[in-house]
Amino acid sequence: MELIDLRPCFLFLLFLLMSILGVVSSVDGHIADFDEVWQERAKKAQEDALAAYHPNPEEVTGHLNHEVKLSLSRNESRRQLAVNRGKCVATNPIDQCWRCKQDWESNRKRLADCVVGFGRNTTGGKDGDIYVVYDSSDDDLVSPKKGTLRHAVIQDEPLWIIFSRSMMIRLSEELMVNSNKTIDGRGHQVHIHNGAGITIQFVKNVIIHGLHIHDIKAGGGGMIRDSPTHFGLRTRSDGDGISIFGSSNVWVDHVSMANCMDGMIDAIEMSTAITVSNCHFTNHNEALLFGANDHSANDTVMQITLAFNHFGRGLVQRLPRCRFGFCHVVNNHYSRWLMYAVGGSAHPTILSQGNRFNAPNLRFSKEVTKRDFGEESEWKHWQWRSEGDLFMNGAFFVESGPPFNKKAGSPKDMLTAFSASAVVRLTQFGGALHCVKGKAC
Repeated sequence: MELIDLRPCFLFLLFLLMSILGVVSSVDGHIADFDEVWQERAKKAQEDALAAYHPNPEEVTGHLNHEVKLSLSRNESRRQLAVNRGKCVATNPIDQCWRCKQDWESNRKRLADCVVGFGRNTTGGKDGDIYVVYDSSDDDLVSPKKGTLRHAVIQDEPLWIIFSRSMMIRLSEELMVNSNKTIDGRGHQVHIHNGAGITIQFVKNVIIHGLHIHDIKAGGGGMIRDSPTHFGLRTRSDGDGISIFGSSNVWVDHVSMANCMDGMIDAIEMSTAITVSNCHFTNHNEALLFGANDHSANDTVMQITLAFNHFGRGLVQRLPRCRFGFCHVVNNHYSRWLMYAVGGSAHPTILSQGNRFNAPNLRFSKEVTKRDFGEESEWKHWQWRSEGDLFMNGAFFVESGPPFNKKAGSPKDMLTAFSASAVVRLTQFGGALHCVKGKAC
């Protein structure tokens, strides 16, 4: 008997439901003039989000866990030998894919084959040319100079963007990134600092790797170019380090982030198919926001993997805070927080696996979880589950909802967490790396 693929029908019904409820992209996204260009982009972005949405997210989580187990089993047999010889030790499946290869500089695009989790289909600028940024200035927002980061990211064609030297880049206003781009800071120390942040809005297929993003300020808005053929008036930006708005297939990897005026990473308004991995977060209050607000039910399609990250000193809350969608929080190292680690509202699904939670020395901040704007009679039905997490210094996770199904899935889509005892090893190289040409990173 011929099997019928019901996924297109499911996605159509989901989009129809959101349209009926009037929840399709209602936030202005700092676009002062929502002209025909932006309208067409928003429409296309919604189609891309539905195409990227996975109707069986447990398959994706299982595949990631499977890859972690394989990577650690490979490491065990050679780890001590590598340490004794002073060789590179890559400890998680993403890093094992590229980091210990000495030809990383001449074969940069190998990185695009290494992403796991919900962002696993992200390729960035793999199919395009290399673009070398050699000018750190950001003086002209409408006609950016060739050789600047702003000129590179607005181009229509796929590009793999690298840097000629270490740079301190102060963005005058938010950096509007076009589709099919990789920003690759490897080989130099590239800082985005003391200015506006990076905006990924109504686009798809973006990789951000190897940057230092810190001390980000709110922008004043104004006329800003977002493609070679379009610029428009934008309102004041919030001061996010990375703002993902209505975009799909985004991978943020090995980025060091601290002290942004608003959030470090926000993913809202139907953004989905996102992986945030190998990052190092420090010195911030409201760090990661996944879901715009408690009324944006279009974020039901949001699916985000948070893997192998280190949450370090000076963090307060939202590590992350989720709404509506599916958040897979796997093999992260929470060395400290002030209020809570994982929170949310509006019935998100949260699967916490193999994380290491070290609670602060504060009596009323031991709970890992925090549920906002809901009585227990409501949130007890939200599916928040902890599997194989390690709780230290009195930390505890309040579970709710039913356990996840243990059904088998496609080996390309499932991720199973390894024991939390290995988390320090899995996350020890978090943040931007010091990569030298001709040597392993």
